[in-house]
Amino acid sequence: MIAHPSSFFMSRPFLFALISIHLFYLRSSFEPLIDRIKARNETLTLTETKSGTEESVGIKEEISQRNYIVRFLEYKKAEDHRVYLEDNLRSGGWKWIDRKNPAAAFPTDFGLVSIEDSLRTCLIEEFEKLGLVKDVSIDLSYSRSLLVNEQNRVGAFVDGKKRPGKIFTSMSFSEEGHYTALSNSTISWKRKLTMQRSQVTSLFGAERLWAKGYTGAKVKMAIFDTGIRANHPHFRNIKVGVVLFEERTNWTNEDTLNDNLGHGTFVAGVIAGEDAECLGFAPDTEIYAFRVFTDAQVSYTSWFLDAFNYAIATNMDVLNLSIGGPDYLDLPFVEKVWELTANNIIMVSAIGNDGPLYGTLNNPADQSDVIGVGGIDYNDHIASFSSRGMSTWEIPHGYGRVKPDVVAYGREIMGSKISTGCKSLSGTSVASPVVAGVVCLLVSVIPESNRKNILNPASMKQALVEGAAKLSGPNMYEQGAGRLDLLESYEILKSYQPRASIFPSVLDYMDCPYSWPFCRQPLYAGAMPVIFNTTILNGMGVIGYVEAPPTWHPSDEVGNLLSIHFTYSEVIWPWTGYLALHMQIKEEGAQFTGVIEGNVTVEVYSPSPRGEKGPRRSSTCVLQLKLKVVPTPPRSKRVLWDQFHNIKYPPGYIPRDSLDVRNDILDWHGDHLHTNFHIMFNMLRDTGYFVETLGSPLTCFDARQYGTLLMVDLEDEYFEEEIEKLRDDVVNNGLGLVVFAEWYNVDTMVKMRFFDDNTRSWWTPVTGGANVPALNDLLAPFGIAFGDKILNGDFSIDGEQSRYASGTDIVKFPGGGYVHSFPFLDSSESGATQNILLTSGMTKADSSILGLVEVGGGRVAVYGDSNCLDSSHMVTNCYWLLRKILDFTSRNLKDPVLFSDSVRQDAPLYEDDNQLPSRRTDVNFSIYSAVVGKELICRSDSRFEIWGTKGYGLQVRGRNRRLPGYPIVDLGGGLNSTTERSNMEWAKLRENEKNSFSNKYGKRMDFLGLLNRDELDMPVASQWLIPALVAISGLLLFLSFWRIRQKRRRRRKGSGSGRFANL
Repeated sequence: MIAHPSSFFMSRPFLFALISIHLFYLRSSFEPLIDRIKARNETLTLTETKSGTEESVGIKEEISQRNYIVRFLEYKKAEDHRVYLEDNLRSGGWKWIDRKNPAAAFPTDFGLVSIEDSLRTCLIEEFEKLGLVKDVSIDLSYSRSLLVNEQNRVGAFVDGKKRPGKIFTSMSFSEEGHYTALSNSTISWKRKLTMQRSQVTSLFGAERLWAKGYTGAKVKMAIFDTGIRANHPHFRNIKVGVVLFEERTNWTNEDTLNDNLGHGTFVAGVIAGEDAECLGFAPDTEIYAFRVFTDAQVSYTSWFLDAFNYAIATNMDVLNLSIGGPDYLDLPFVEKVWELTANNIIMVSAIGNDGPLYGTLNNPADQSDVIGVGGIDYNDHIASFSSRGMSTWEIPHGYGRVKPDVVAYGREIMGSKISTGCKSLSGTSVASPVVAGVVCLLVSVIPESNRKNILNPASMKQALVEGAAKLSGPNMYEQGAGRLDLLESYEILKSYQPRASIFPSVLDYMDCPYSWPFCRQPLYAGAMPVIFNTTILNGMGVIGYVEAPPTWHPSDEVGNLLSIHFTYSEVIWPWTGYLALHMQIKEEGAQFTGVIEGNVTVEVYSPSPRGEKGPRRSSTCVLQLKLKVVPTPPRSKRVLWDQFHNIKYPPGYIPRDSLDVRNDILDWHGDHLHTNFHIMFNMLRDTGYFVETLGSPLTCFDARQYGTLLMVDLEDEYFEEEIEKLRDDVVNNGLGLVVFAEWYNVDTMVKMRFFDDNTRSWWTPVTGGANVPALNDLLAPFGIAFGDKILNGDFSIDGEQSRYASGTDIVKFPGGGYVHSFPFLDSSESGATQNILLTSGMTKADSSILGLVEVGGGRVAVYGDSNCLDSSHMVTNCYWLLRKILDFTSRNLKDPVLFSDSVRQDAPLYEDDNQLPSRRTDVNFSIYSAVVGKELICRSDSRFEIWGTKGYGLQVRGRNRRLPGYPIVDLGGGLNSTTERSNMEWAKLRENEKNSFSNKYGKRMDFLGLLNRDELDMPVASQWLIPALVAISGLLLFLSFWRIRQKRRRRRKGSGSGRFANL
């Protein structure tokens, strides 16, 4: 039967309109997801070369094709994945790359493909539309410097030029002397060794466990390094191969299994060597050497992924990874580490050799499921090379975690040479195998039949951190739990029963300096929340749940003055989660002085292990608090630090602040009061100021409570509402404003670009040292603007010598203010990568760098350089200047030198707006910004409005963990955020407790059809409500039209011939 054409075509436009409306709303719901996918694939600003030289032509040919990792939702044979792609992809321009390595015999969850650069965008979109494809990522390359003198210790950059490989810091090194950046002097660390020299094993008492028969037997130890020589005389358990797998495997593109550099052999010797001069901790451990670095010290993510899969397939017990780097957003690598530990492999990794700088933790050691190891010398002092915490994943909205987990001897450690004999090396990549050897020894303590029931990454970390000896001098972000103590950890493991715990388990404001920075500033009413971020260690199972919200139990009535807001991992996987305390004193405690004590408890449970029947395991975690409280300080003593508008590497190429520094070109230390500005923080506290951190927009605080807003080295944009509110805060509310800017010059940014062989693309900075165009917008209401000069030179104010290092100039300033100018070298047009600052042809001219002015009821001070406050690459500090500036902005105290008549500016400095620095038009800044393309999260005091909003959930991109066999678990956009989960979603998650954890090759389940991609920031209800309503309405209307047509057909049933005649 044929429907009447008039009724059919009359309904089509209406249905078409309904479908269009539905697709419009559906598209808007998917836009955040699309943006995230684009952000992940366009992390760096890529620019095509315009040079006509032979070199540029060669680079163009080189980047015509790039290798990409295609991750799948299921483990299958590589051949099956290849066939799937070939059968479902219509477009050409890509090629499957066969990976001939030992992992080829096992199922895999990724493939390596080569994609023509001209087709990159469309092909990646086509790949990711396939139902079994999780995502597509560039195949990153890892590079490190292994064996260099400490004086010349370098990482990924040498003299401003990019070395081959991914950005990785330097690792172990031989040393005759050690250069320390703090003292600018060389210290001799060479020990006077005698014939009875101490073994590192003796310092930890390994002989006592050997005497009990524990030697690491039947423990599989995977060493990811440069390989090892076959039949090396120092090792008992390195064979050519066995039936199922080989002990030595090569994952590189070089056809050799041998170690031609010596680092892998050295690491193996520390763990399991049996030479009398350089004994290892666990001589009977089975060594599995994974050669993942070439002789040129280069590796690729795909090599690691295959090697990790092979380690899982062959049931390794422990894995040592003596490498590290700043890129914690290499998601294929990071998520594979999660999967590795979820399969009960204990990973030990070096925390990094970027000390004594803070905020320099290396990945993967900064991950909570990995044992991160720092280094100490034989006097129990933190080694100057050992990286310091805190972790920076959570900044700017939250607060970092405590790392390293433990420290071990890492200076002048003896280990095996390539062929025979012993040598000494230093570095955290030496301390890491010390801990890995101890772990192997401890694993052998547990009977083999019961090991997997007792030992896991969480229980081993519990034994190490609880047994560690706390050192008297360093703080928690330098030493973690303290020095490794083998015998104490052995006693803990002997009687260990699976449980959950919190690390650190104590926060004591009386325990200084260990509890720094908390012990440096007491709590008081009316302050921004003080965040303490702890790690939940769940030794009961790979997955766990928080039973109910954590509870604060004060020891007396005074404790009720403390208010704690908790954010935490409702789902704990793999083995670890977080518990963050956002602490404030209630208003009624504004005049209280004293100590508040008590405990925070949280109930954690895990389902019964797979294949077992019985009740679930549960445990109560306890965190002890001892907090110092003082009366609320006066407004003039309170300083608010703007953390919200900071952007750092990763995810983008955010350049360094000082262009004189050529071996560390990225701004990756966090720019936080407690990382690279920690010395400034201590100075402000010594001066009597109370410093609070703002992790949300400028609309989120009450300016009447603060004397000064301190804005230093900021890269983000500003909401219009922020600009308007700040003007009102200064003019009408008397707020002081202090801005320390940095260089910004588009031509220099373009010249700073470099070709990266990892991503086979050009990297160009997304902004300068600071975002001067944004700062100029913020300061425009006050008639102030910075220029685009890059100034260098020494100057003196009131006898204080200072260095102006790659700072900018002030080009607009109101009349009546005070402006300080000095003759400096302008290197902006010479380019950042050429060291011609002292070229004779360049002349010095006076440039304005410091300005101070009263505006309405408030005061504003601006300075063009932040290097003198940043401990990362400081030449000379300007804390004296900051103190004088704060005296002015907070208390209206005018230093006679800063406010002398000779620097008073009667007429305004003026620069036409068209001549001010402009924003780059070739950068999609929304990828990196918490402002551009985002909604304003609060419009009043963040102390009362920030909770439950996105204020602590905008920073970390792509951090939603994937649980094999479980629905997607959203841990929030940041590690210190909680997401309001719908009741239905949470109920579904709890119901899945009954399901067993998937095996190592199990299919990963999907949720809401998003195929394991990142969840959207918006709540699920608001995300799908409008499209669902439109779809239902359209369906009902369609059914109505269908019923009408059916009635018409029945009425005309008897006159069919007439209807056909009408047709």
